[in-house]
Amino acid sequence: MKHIRLLSAVTLLLVALSPAFAADPVFPPGARIGMTPLVGLIRAKTFIGFETEDESVKVLVAELPPEAYGEVVSAFKVNPAGTGGIKPESIETATGPAYYTAENTKENTKDGPKPVRRYSMILQGDGFSGYVAVQVPENASRIYTDDAVRQMFASAVVRKEVPVEEQLGLLPFKITDLSGFKNVRTLTPGGGAILIGDGDEKSGFEAAPFMVIGVMGSAPTQPEDRGRFAQQAATSIPGIRNWRLTMSEPVRINGSPGYETRLEATTGKDNAPVTVVQWLRFGGGPTSLRVIGTAPRDQWPAAFTRFRAVRDGIQ
Repeated sequence: MKHIRLLSAVTLLLVALSPAFAADPVFPPGARIGMTPLVGLIRAKTFIGFETEDESVKVLVAELPPEAYGEVVSAFKVNPAGTGGIKPESIETATGPAYYTAENTKENTKDGPKPVRRYSMILQGDGFSGYVAVQVPENASRIYTDDAVRQMFASAVVRKEVPVEEQLGLLPFKITDLSGFKNVRTLTPGGGAILIGDGDEKSGFEAAPFMVIGVMGSAPTQPEDRGRFAQQAATSIPGIRNWRLTMSEPVRINGSPGYETRLEATTGKDNAPVTVVQWLRFGGGPTSLRVIGTAPRDQWPAAFTRFRAVRDGIQ
């Protein structure tokens, strides 16, 4: 019995001292990649991932195109010894095999270059590739060791969807009416812009009505410049071609000054005809709310009603 108690005590002590000991896997808000963060790591303040309180140790989480994982795996198989003395390693995770590298380099700081240990891991998600980058300064390497980082990598998991409420909670504005749109995708780190639509990554968002909503970091200083500003913004919307301006006029949006601009255009590899509406809502400051709705031309009347419902529900 004494031996059992002693073994239990030693086990608890080792667990308590291990930097890899933490609770269940944690998903940074808005991310589809999660892991069990090492002890001492908390939610990052300025990027998606984790960091220490002093912001010296960083764990960045990001999504890459789905083909990125296969390309990395192929490159590792062609050259298993790696390049420049950096040898790729494989590791098993809950989502399948992942691959990572570790290297010593330097980070430029205000006090000059400082040695750091950098790790990069890629894993396969559902319709995307997951990427995790870790940076450990030399003065923290005794705690955040190679083995500890490897344990954290091994704990990586992916989820198919980020809950809608979680994504909406990241926005600097509140959407109260999704008007029947079921799929939601955060477009920028930290939730600066969002896409909602009837389609998804597999079927393609462009084949059905969808909206992009975000905050622009600029706004005209004078009311008489709003028309020109709105038209320039509308005709520079990514992904539309052969556009023709059909309407652009000032409107009131929930009591605030705004501008509505419409385009006829084509999009996609097949140059499918679409109708596009852009609403800009001005608040008197250096930013403006931008709401874009795009629909196949034969679905426009019903889609426009839904677009307006979403627009009018933004607070």
